[in-house]
Amino acid sequence: MRFRTLLFLALAFAATVSGQAASTTVPKAAASVLPWIDDDYARALSEAKRKKIPIFAELWAPWCHTCRSMQAFVFTDKALSRNAKQFIWLSIDTEKAQNAPFMKKFPIRAWPSFYVIDPNTETVSLRWVGGATVAQLRKFFQDGSRAAGGTADAVLGKADALYSAGDYEKAQLAYAEALAGLSPKSPAYSRAVEARLYSLQTTRNHAECVAFARATLPSLAHTVSGATFAGAGLDCAGKLPSTAAGRSEAITFFEAKVRAVLADASLKLAADDRSALYGSLQSALDEGGDKAGAQKVADEWVAYLDAEAARAKTATELTALDPNRLNAFEAAGQAEKAIPMLEASEKAFPEDYNPPARLALVYLWLKQYDTALAASDRALARVYGPRKLRVFAVRADIYKGMGNAAAERKTVEESLEYAEGLPPGQRSEPAIASLKKQLEGS
Repeated sequence: MRFRTLLFLALAFAATVSGQAASTTVPKAAASVLPWIDDDYARALSEAKRKKIPIFAELWAPWCHTCRSMQAFVFTDKALSRNAKQFIWLSIDTEKAQNAPFMKKFPIRAWPSFYVIDPNTETVSLRWVGGATVAQLRKFFQDGSRAAGGTADAVLGKADALYSAGDYEKAQLAYAEALAGLSPKSPAYSRAVEARLYSLQTTRNHAECVAFARATLPSLAHTVSGATFAGAGLDCAGKLPSTAAGRSEAITFFEAKVRAVLADASLKLAADDRSALYGSLQSALDEGGDKAGAQKVADEWVAYLDAEAARAKTATELTALDPNRLNAFEAAGQAEKAIPMLEASEKAFPEDYNPPARLALVYLWLKQYDTALAASDRALARVYGPRKLRVFAVRADIYKGMGNAAAERKTVEESLEYAEGLPPGQRSEPAIASLKKQLEGS
């Protein structure tokens, strides 16, 4: 679901050019029905040129809950096997230093992102951001093949080209023009409206996001896209200035829409998407001062995800729910419930850095600092790529909680050194500047 993807941006960029783990046992796409080529763009490009078909690239990260949900629940669906010969399938772990040249060539703003790449021009023909259902993916595959083949509708093609190039301000205007000529029954309609919605969110055009979501929702009743628009409308309404006319009414309107989606058990939403809606609603109520209402939604959120966890068929499916369940436990004031969950995930996947990294955070919340440091040690021994900055940040907070200012400063210094060693394509100047500012203020 698109409206939560920007949450990954703050600490996602940074990597070191050396010292990365050679491999991990992160439970990635273990039972995918698609023939992925992992982390080898040169090979994928060669095969695409030889077979004269486009590349479908999955850009993911081990810490990204939507990425893990897609791999556990969507790419394992047998219905997608019918598309196996339509593309050359390339999976890129954006955390790996070996993929930095790819990241420089094809930048990413949110996780997961899916690109259809024309092998002749080595440009993105079509882009999808965030999670997707099997049905949405199959429509995207069709549009992607047409776009790569140069047979897309001219007006929509212009919007898609701007969106694929990351020019979101112009893209949202171009999509508005394209949508004027598209019927809601058009196969490209839902993709186009979601692309415009994401463009408005990315450019922080919150007022237009609210207006567009409200105007478009009636055409998306009882659909996955409609759920996306309800959540995005609520998020955008909450980000309007407190003095903005109609802000409170817009929040109330979209809260009702989100509640309606959550109450619709017949709507085929991924657990990851439904969880995001619970999170948006709980946050809106909490920020609006309705603490009792926020607690009630948080408790419902926990109960829903507990039930989903009980239905998980594999350890991969179960651990894919960890980030959502952790967020729900925190919101409900039940952080301690995450400990056995994360311990089980660490046991099932002993080289995955995420369970100990999350355990360190939980123990930090509980002010059990020694145990938090031990979990942080395990995470640091396994983590690679950009996510190491986040592990460093939590570790610094642990030392801060312990009152050990010297160790806290040393950790920030190590994080800065790490950030400055990242290769082009993964280096983040804003992250470096933020760490320097943090040191200056300490």
